[in-house]
Amino acid sequence: MGGLLVAGCGGGGNYKNEPRPPAPINVSAFVSPTRVSVSPARFGAGPIVVIVANQSNTSQEVTFQNDGAGSGRSAAVRQSTLISPGATGTLKLDVQRGAYLVKTGDGSIKPASVTVGAQRRSAQNQLLQP
Repeated sequence: MGGLLVAGCGGGGNYKNEPRPPAPINVSAFVSPTRVSVSPARFGAGPIVVIVANQSNTSQEVTFQNDGAGSGRSAAVRQSTLISPGATGTLKLDVQRGAYLVKTGDGSIKPASVTVGAQRRSAQNQLLQP
């Protein structure tokens, strides 16, 4: 009865516990018949949820994109589905430092400028995070 019992949990490899990304923040966008407004217009890099209210008279697709200026990145970052007048839509994305535009496909509606700064702090020690 002199058996040997060996129990283990996982492999012997090294595991690096990376910190969580920053917690997502909500950014509000308002589409009027003449312009797009965004609040806040400045925030740190990381995940965001853009909540768009379309108060124009026509359905709109809203695009959150790099402003271009030699970034070397693809121009369109994220585009919403068609948002009916008086309705809302959302865009979820992870933004990096840089300058962005929030615009519609309607050339008569002036786009909003957004500035994304340094990476926000990790949500590692924040309670009640998913």
